[in-house]
Amino acid sequence: MSQQTLNSQKVIETIQTLSNRILERFPDSSLGRLCGQLLNIAQQAKQRSAGFAQPIVSLRILTVLIVVGTLITMVGAVVLLKPPSDEELAFVPFIQLLEAGINDVVLIGIAVFFLVTLERRVKRRRALAAMHELRVVAHIVDMHQLTKDPERLTHGGKETASSPKRTMTEFELSRYFDYSSEMLSLTGKIAAIYVQNFDDDAVLAAANEIETLTTGLSRKIWQKITMLGSSGKE
Repeated sequence: MSQQTLNSQKVIETIQTLSNRILERFPDSSLGRLCGQLLNIAQQAKQRSAGFAQPIVSLRILTVLIVVGTLITMVGAVVLLKPPSDEELAFVPFIQLLEAGINDVVLIGIAVFFLVTLERRVKRRRALAAMHELRVVAHIVDMHQLTKDPERLTHGGKETASSPKRTMTEFELSRYFDYSSEMLSLTGKIAAIYVQNFDDDAVLAAANEIETLTTGLSRKIWQKITMLGSSGKE
């Protein structure tokens, strides 16, 4: 595989390893279950990305049949059209006739363009739906960090009735943050898998948006790790 191509299988294997690490460290954590869902998404991304590189044969055949049928109908109409005599032509509003013909040609051209670009638009819609799925995953990872405040662990303070329970040590909390940051990074890599086989401006913009989102969320997590004073090691 080219060094300039992202290996989707390697991304899947990395997510699988990360899922194992999370479940081994935090067996009952929702973060581990979420990483399992991310693994399924990555496996689907590999298949979808390969599909984007292949033509939708049934759609192309249908497009060709419709375009050819339209052209045959146009040619047949012209051939069967009875030309007027010179005397009749003198009384025909030539400008209106010409305008009607131009309008028909423009409408047919728009219809042909719609059919020719239909395959790309179908693929774009599928890719953007997949990007939305990744965006949701990134926000869910961020939601898991909301109640995990390193200051409460390092500086203590009085608990209230609504305070979240602190069950992790400093080391465990650091590992949890690190796993979350890795998940966000891998979410961005899955987005990159889609665009490498589908050159579309809208999909590329969505992938860049996800990369920006995951980078920003990961930066927030690493600020918390820094506050802990120790990133911890396995």
